[in-house]
Amino acid sequence: TALAASMAGQGYTVAGVYSRSIPSAERLAERAPGCRIYRSSQEIADRMDLVFITTPDDVIPAVVSQTAWRLGQSVVHCSGADSTAVLEPARKSGAAVGCIHPLQTFASIDHAIENLPGSTFALEAEETLLGLLKDIATKLGGHWVVLKAENKVLYHASAVIACNYLVTLVKLATDLWQSFGISTPEATRALLPLVRGTVNNIENVGLPNCLTGPIARGDLGTIKKHLTALEAETTSVLGTYRELGRQTIPVSLAKGRINEERAKELQDLFASPAAPHHGNPG
Repeated sequence: TALAASMAGQGYTVAGVYSRSIPSAERLAERAPGCRIYRSSQEIADRMDLVFITTPDDVIPAVVSQTAWRLGQSVVHCSGADSTAVLEPARKSGAAVGCIHPLQTFASIDHAIENLPGSTFALEAEETLLGLLKDIATKLGGHWVVLKAENKVLYHASAVIACNYLVTLVKLATDLWQSFGISTPEATRALLPLVRGTVNNIENVGLPNCLTGPIARGDLGTIKKHLTALEAETTSVLGTYRELGRQTIPVSLAKGRINEERAKELQDLFASPAAPHHGNPG
C-alpha cells in the first residue's frame, strides 16, 4: 500500500489491486486515485501490463504458479530475500520478471510513505524492465543498487541485522532499566536520543570513527564491571554482551584508539567468565 500510494503520488497509474483481505485492498485503493479492486489475481494478470506481487515471501511461489501470465507482461515481486527465480512460471510464459525491494522499515503505511524518500531500492531484472525499476526508485526519491540472484539472501540478512536486531538491542537495554525500577516506556524515552545520536554519528562521522564507549577507549576496568553486574543480574543478556563486545574490537582497532596488545586483552576478557560477584551477605 505504501509503495502504491507513493507511486501514485509520482504520477504512476495504479490501475488495480487484488487482496485476499477486502479491507486491505480498500485501504490501498483509497490511496491510489482511480484504482479498482479486483476479485482475483488472475483478473489483475489479465488486465495489467506491470504487476507487483507484494504478498509475504512464502506465498509468492503459489501466487505465481497459480496465475496465467502472457508475453510482453512484466511481473515484479518486492521480497528482499528471494531472487527472480521464484517468478520462473511467469518467465516461462513470456513475461519479463524482476524484483524491487525498498530497504526500509514498514511499521505502518503512513510512516513507510514518510520514510521511503532517501531509501535504497535493491533491484534485480533484465533490461528493459531493469531500466523501468531504476526510474521508479529514482522518482520515489530513492537510490538503487542492482543485485545478482546469489546476493539476495546476504543482502536481506544485512537488513535484518541493521533494522530488526536494533529493535532487539533496544529491548535488551530497556530490560536492564527495569531492574532498577524504571519502566520500558520511560527507559525507551531515555535511550532514544542516544540511539538517534549514534545513527547521526554513523551518518556524519562514518565507520569506524563513529565508535565511542569503553571498547573504543580500551577501558578494561569498566567492561569488567559490566560483566560482573550482568552476571549477577541476568544471564540472558550476558552472552549477547560478550559476543557484541568481541565483534566491536576490530572496529576499535580500525579506529586506531587501541593497539593489538589491548585488543588481545579485550578478547580474553570477553572470552573468560566474569569476575565473581561479591555482594553483601544475605
